[in-house]
Order: sequence, then C-alpha cells, then structure tokens
Amino acid sequence: MSEERIPKRSEVPEEFKWRLEDIYATDDAWKADFEKFKALPEKLVSFKGRLGESAKTLLEFLQLSDEISVLADSLFNYAQRRSDEDTANAFYQGMVGQLMNAYVEVNAAGSFETPEMIAIPDETLERFYSECEELCLYKRALGKLRRKKDHVLSEAEERILALAGEMGQSPENIFTMFSDADLKFPDAVDKDGTPHQVTHGSYIPLVQSADRVLRKSAFESMYHTYDKFKNTCASTLNAQIKAVQFYAKARRYGSSLEAALFGTEVPTEVYRNLIKAVHENMGYMYDYVKLRKKLMGVDELHMYDLYTPIVSDCDMKISFEEAKETVLKALAPMGEDYLSLIRKGFSERWIDVYENEGKTSGAYSAGARVHPYVLLNHKDTLNCMFTLAHEMGHAIHSYLSNKNQPVVYSDYVIFVAEVASTCNEALLMQYLLRNTADKREKAYLINYFLEQFRTTLYRQTMFAEFELKINELAADGESLTAETLNELYYELNKQYFGEDIVIDEEIALEWARIPHFYYDYYVYQYATGYSAAIALSQRILSGGEAAVRDYLGFLSGGCSTDPISLLRGAGVDMATEKPVTDALAMFGELIKEMESLF
Repeated sequence: MSEERIPKRSEVPEEFKWRLEDIYATDDAWKADFEKFKALPEKLVSFKGRLGESAKTLLEFLQLSDEISVLADSLFNYAQRRSDEDTANAFYQGMVGQLMNAYVEVNAAGSFETPEMIAIPDETLERFYSECEELCLYKRALGKLRRKKDHVLSEAEERILALAGEMGQSPENIFTMFSDADLKFPDAVDKDGTPHQVTHGSYIPLVQSADRVLRKSAFESMYHTYDKFKNTCASTLNAQIKAVQFYAKARRYGSSLEAALFGTEVPTEVYRNLIKAVHENMGYMYDYVKLRKKLMGVDELHMYDLYTPIVSDCDMKISFEEAKETVLKALAPMGEDYLSLIRKGFSERWIDVYENEGKTSGAYSAGARVHPYVLLNHKDTLNCMFTLAHEMGHAIHSYLSNKNQPVVYSDYVIFVAEVASTCNEALLMQYLLRNTADKREKAYLINYFLEQFRTTLYRQTMFAEFELKINELAADGESLTAETLNELYYELNKQYFGEDIVIDEEIALEWARIPHFYYDYYVYQYATGYSAAIALSQRILSGGEAAVRDYLGFLSGGCSTDPISLLRGAGVDMATEKPVTDALAMFGELIKEMESLF
C-alpha cells in the first residue's frame, strides 16, 4: 500500500480487510440477533429468587448465562469492529451505542446472581452436584464466585457501596479530564530554534529524537508544567488511594493489594517477589545505564537521554508479506500445529492490515468466538513486524482457549493476557539475532530488545513499587502530599538507575502524568507477563516437543484453573522469583553482547 495518501475504506483491497461476514453476513442478521438480546432481561428476571430452589433451576440459569455470553460476543464484535473500520461512520457508532444500552439493561436484570449464588448453603450446593452431573461443569466457576462470600456485605451495606461507586470513579475521571483535556504544554525548541508542539502523544517521539537540545526542552516542558499543578495532582492521586483503601476495608480485605489481586486469584507474594527479584538484580540496569552513557558519548547522561536509540535507525524496510514470512520462520519452534493456525489467520482474513481514513489507530486482537480479529495499521517497519507477531500471539491464545474450553472458562485473566503475545515477540527477536550478520543491524536489534527490558521489566516494577508504597503510607494514615510523592518517586529513580546517570529534579514529577496509578495495582502484570514470556520462549527453544506441548496446553486453558497453575503447567512458576531472575540474567547477557559489538 502507498504511504503517500491514506486511502478511503472502499479503496483498500479486500484481501487486506478482515472478514466480518464470518460473524454476520449482513447488518440485518445482526439486527435480528440484537432483538433477541433485548428480550433477555425478561428471561433473566424470571430466575430471580429461585437460584437455590433446585439443581435444575440453577443449571438452566447458568446455561442461559452462557448463551448470553455467546450472543453478546457476536453482537459486540461485529458492531465494534465495523465501527473501528471507520470511526466517522455514524451508523455503526449508533449500533455500538444501542448495544451498550441494552447490555446495561441485561446486567441490571441479572444483578441478583452473585448474592443469590453466595446465599446457597454449602450442603445444598453439594446435593445439587450429586443430583445433576451437568451442573458439575460449573463447579469451579461457582467456587470462584463464592470465594467472595467473606467480602460481601449486607443488602443495605451493598447498596451504600453501590451508591458510592460513582464517587469512587471520580479521581480517575478528574485526572483524565485535567491531564488530557485541560493541561497544555509550551512548545519544545530544537537546536535550530524551531518549535515543536508538546502533547502526551508527541512527548515520547520528542525524547527519542537525536537532537539533545530538543529532548531536554521537551522534558522540561512536560515536567515544569506538571510542577505548576503538583498540589492538584497530589490531591487527586491521594483521593484515588483513599477510595481504594476505603473499598478494601469495607469489604474486609487485609490490604488494598489483597483486594486488587483477589479477583484474578493471584497471591500477593507474586507482587512482592517481583519487586524483590528486581531489587536483587539492579546491577544489570546499572550496567545498561553505563553502556548507554558510553555509546552516546556524553559527559553526563540525563533522564531525557533514556529513550533515544543508542544505535540510529538502520532503515529496515519490511513489507507486510515479508513480515508474515519472517514471523512464520521465527515461530517455527512452536511446531506445525501452531504455525497452521497462524497461516489460517493470514489466509482467512482475520487481519485488517492497513490504515484507511477514519480507521481507529494502534493495534489490537479481539478474541471473537468465531475466530479472532486483529487490527493493524501496518507500515513497512521493524516495529510493525513485531506488532504482527505480538497480536497474532493474542489471537492464537484466544482461538485455542475458545476452541478447547466451554463458554464459562473460555476467557483468560489479564495476568496471563500478555504472555502469549510477548513470547511471540521474544521468539521473533531471537530468530532475527541468530540470522543477522550485519553488525550495525544486530546492534540495532539488541538495542530494541534492551529497551523492552528497561521499559517493561524495570520501569513497570518501579511503578508497581511506587503504587505499593503510597498505598502503605495511606494505610498508615499519612496524607500523600506533593512533597511526599516527589521525594518517594525521586528516591526510587535513584535506586533503579544508579550513579551513572543524573537523576534530574524534574523526574520527581513523573508520577503526576502516569494514568496507571488510577488502575488499582495493574502495572505489575506487564513485568510478570514479560518475565513469564521470556522464560517460556527460552524453554520452547531448548525443550523441544515437550515444552511446546506444555505451552499449547497453557494457551488452551482459558480460566479453567487459576493463572499461577496454568503457567506452572507450561513450565514457569510465577509464585517464585526464578522467572524474573532468569529474564534479568538474559538482559545482562544482551548488554555484554552489545558491548562486544563496539
């Protein structure tokens, strides 16, 4: 596709568009199912007050829930994917809006489910299982839901918490409006005096620039602006943490960390082990910082020097066809069964490849039950080839879980969501490194890989540690003032980056622009997922068919057991520090290899 002009949707050849007709042949077919969906609240309400009356009634309700999941999956995937093809298309925007309104009605009609399920006595439920073999399919799902029993309050108390829900969302909403809508940054200036607009979207490209004057200017523009509003930002984050603490205490959890990880069945030790393992391997990051300083040839390395590539772009132009071929070669260790699914996705139009006018930006994989759909905006770059490998990892994970698990267990939790995608990226990187003879190209690839370790494993762990510490401070009754937050964040940067870099005072304000601190202990999963993926890629490369078989079992597991057990089945124990330690040892080896090239 030509990059000179962004084509209209109608101008993109069919072979580069995903085939949504696999879900619904026409819009009218979608509308027919939508009418069925709108009738569901009446069906759900007919079960209210009856879930504990018999095994037959409970089974019928759970089977209806599965039917709703399947129908909603098709309706949402068709409407949302059509809307993403052209976000200016009001017809499909309207479809999504109608569906969202109907979905709210369905959820409201089924709101009795959790309290009624929890209220069924243990002995009654055991009798139901013995009376109805089909009901045993749902035993794990019911057990997981009933784990909440100790954290569900009286009806009156639950109503109060529900009424407080909108207030609980207020800090994140305030942060989003302030940071994205209201905050404006002065232009950054390059070495020639040319101004460059600074926005959240342009900031990273600016600090990746080869122009050091521009990098510093953009860095100061961003953080000097946040400094002017540091008390507002601190008050907003303080309110968020207080809300998290309130809900954890109200629901009788031992800590906000326990409350956040409870739903995904991840022990709190996993979070703490991640931080401990990174602390024990800080030396690799210090070595990387020292190497970056040396290769950049600067007297002082500053925080605004961390994003610019050590090795300038090798201008690796990779067409989509070449990217597909390379990805298939890189994933050959996964075996023919896996490769056949990748080829199936390529040939049966799971992928919407190129940008067109109005198409949603970025890339994603949507795990529809008929088959996954992958959205790309492919350019002929190395990064886009990695994006293809990444999103196809998600796609095959979803495909195998949907095909091998019953509806109730076909989805997978966020803790494992990035493992399959990142494992594909790791296999692609290691294939490229093995098959690249050009010294400069190899250095460019290693630099790309090293930055993934820095930004995903170290940086996200630093974020996770900061979030844990501010929650612990709040639990101890301390107010999170701007001074407290700045001091804590600055000290963490000193700890994580070492003595061979100037920890500029401005970086103390970085916490103020990170939206993930409003996501309630979310970021650690980037680091654990990356560690697991690196470990699994190494195991696949060295373990042969047995390792591949274990890995495919993990991909096929959905949420049929807890995520730690699923990963153990693949050969990685995330309840220990070993996967993190091993991944960081690989980081250390890559640093040595990079040094040897210069």
